[in-house]
Amino acid sequence: MADIIDITSFRSPAAPEEERRQALLAQLAQVKEEIARLDLEEPEDMESEAYEVWGDRREALEDQADDLMDQLDELDS
Repeated sequence: MADIIDITSFRSPAAPEEERRQALLAQLAQVKEEIARLDLEEPEDMESEAYEVWGDRREALEDQADDLMDQLDELDS
């Protein structure tokens, strides 16, 4: 029988920038999923403390998504 050659050893490693881009995209997708999940839990009473806590959490996630998109833009420039 012939020996099996692992062709993965011939692949060139991914560029660090591409690895970073993929990590940022994965983080962004996760944050967007969290925002969508949080939107399903939006309290009805906009005057309640629960709504304020919910809004603060959503705003923090939106800020995190914006930061990740800024980092992706920096990689592209």
